[in-house]
Order: sequence, then C-alpha cells, then structure tokens
Amino acid sequence: MYSYFILHFVLFPGGGVAVGTLLLIEEDKYGLYSNLLFKYFLAEGIVCGHDLFVASAKEHPDKILKELPAPLLDDTYGKELGDEAAAKSEDSQDSMKIAWRYQNLPKMEASPTTYTKFGHYYDVSKKMSPELCQSVKWHSFYLHEELSFEPKLKAWSMNSGYARLLQSIQKIISQEGFDGSDPQKKQRNVLRIGIQSLGSILWGDGVCCSDNPEDPHSLTKFLYVLRGLLRKSLSACIITVPAHLIQNKAIMERVTNLSDMVVGLESFIGSERETNPLYKDYHGLVHVHQIPRLNSLICDVSDTKDLAFRLKRKLFTIERYFPS
Repeated sequence: MYSYFILHFVLFPGGGVAVGTLLLIEEDKYGLYSNLLFKYFLAEGIVCGHDLFVASAKEHPDKILKELPAPLLDDTYGKELGDEAAAKSEDSQDSMKIAWRYQNLPKMEASPTTYTKFGHYYDVSKKMSPELCQSVKWHSFYLHEELSFEPKLKAWSMNSGYARLLQSIQKIISQEGFDGSDPQKKQRNVLRIGIQSLGSILWGDGVCCSDNPEDPHSLTKFLYVLRGLLRKSLSACIITVPAHLIQNKAIMERVTNLSDMVVGLESFIGSERETNPLYKDYHGLVHVHQIPRLNSLICDVSDTKDLAFRLKRKLFTIERYFPS
C-alpha cells in the first residue's frame, strides 16, 4: 500500500518539524501506527540527505533502517491521489444530503484532493534500497550493547540508560558539527534524532510498572537536558512514548510540558470502535495535545482537532474527522 506523511501538513501550517524542537508521539496500544510515523521521519531524513541518529532499547537500529519504506515517485503518487479524489467525487454524488446541523458550518477540505508538493511520499509495501540508506551518514544507539561497555554510568542524576543516550547525542552534536553555537568551516547539515519507546521498561525505567516508581524523575530529567541540546543545535527529534502504560498521570503531564509538539495515536484495533458504524471509515484517531510555540507567547491554533487516520485505496491518510 502507498503511504504519505501528511501529519505535519494537517497540524502545522508551516509544515515539518522545526530545527531545535522535539516531537513526542504517544504510541497506539500495539505500536503499529506510531512505529510507522517514526520510520517516515527517518526515511524523510535519508531522502533529504540529513544525518540520522537512531536510538532504541527494543529493536536494533540496523533493523529499523532496513525496514524504512521506499520513496515513491511523484508522478506515481499524483496518479494515486487523483484516483482517490475521483472516487470521493463519485461517492459524494450518490450520498445523502448532509445533516441539517452541518449545513451552516464553514466548508473545510477533509484531505488533500489535488497533488501538492510537500516533502516526499513512501510505499510501505517496499523497503528502501540499501544503496539509498548508505547514501547518508547515520549513527546508532542500541541500549543493550551500550550498557555492556559501561553498565554503571550515572550522570545527570538519572538512570544509566538515559545518561548513556544523552552522552551519545551530545558527542554527535559536538563532534559532527551540529552545534549551532560553534562556528563551522564545512557546510552545515541537519541531524534527525529518533528515539523509540522511551520510558518503557526496556530502558530500565519503572514509570510503566508503577504509579509510584523508585525513580520517577529520570524520564523528565532526560527530556529537560535533551531539549537544551536541541535548542542550541541543528537537529530535530522525534520520540515515541508508550503513554498508555505510564501509571502516574502527573509524570505524563510533565513529559508533555517538556516537549514542543505532542500527538497521540488511538488505534481502533481490539476496541469497541473497531465495529462501531460511526467509525467505519477510519482505523484510529489522532489527538493533538500540544503544538509548538516557537519564539512567541502563544501558538497558532488549528481550525480543528478532530482528526482521524485510515488506510484506504493504497493511501495512509490523516484527515479531519466528520461523524458518519
């Protein structure tokens, strides 16, 4: 099936993740769709020629990179999007009149019906070629390998896994020329940082096991230091977090406050909504918890927060949600 990364096109008028910011994705229950967005972020980095830093305690970064979706040619995507728009047009002609309570609402485009150049598009049924993956410089961090080298590292008053990860990110930013405060002689590039399932038990954190963990502050301390590194560097970061497993909601609130953008994915798999006729056209909901406030006191508010995603006619789309 074909997929394209429309999340930032829908949510943020400027599009994309700003340099120096952190995007937090609250994972869906089974981690299927959040993992897909995570891989899109990395794949877009490769196509744009950016450097990558991939960190995980679950899957080895080498495996993650081997499973990135292949880029889709623009003309192929334009044809697929045209077919989708034509199908919607035919359906609208045969559909019933809109309910009276929606008649006076301003008309909004639910999803793009004309081809608009925004980033790149990907075919998730195919894997990115090894040649393309090797065309950019990338760095990996696999927790189980890192701890075997120096298992007792304790810094920044947090657990050793987070401390090792911060140390690695700081080293890459400093040595590879991504420090924005340090004048560089060579041409500058952007570093894309991807961290998978941060806060899970695999990272040695107990926030997913108890509402009163032994070390409740390691995760928030990590994000606080990471955000400082991002602000002074030419980098952008995406983190997935199993928010549905974090027992203490106060911890999750602090995690949200320490992020620039927070988006939650709710999959219908295994829930009552999966068979509910009201949601028959969708496979899940997108919850926008926080959007960035960059160099301003307030943020640009989207015209709607009712968003849903679906897989239909070879397309993965995130669009405005209208109850059937």
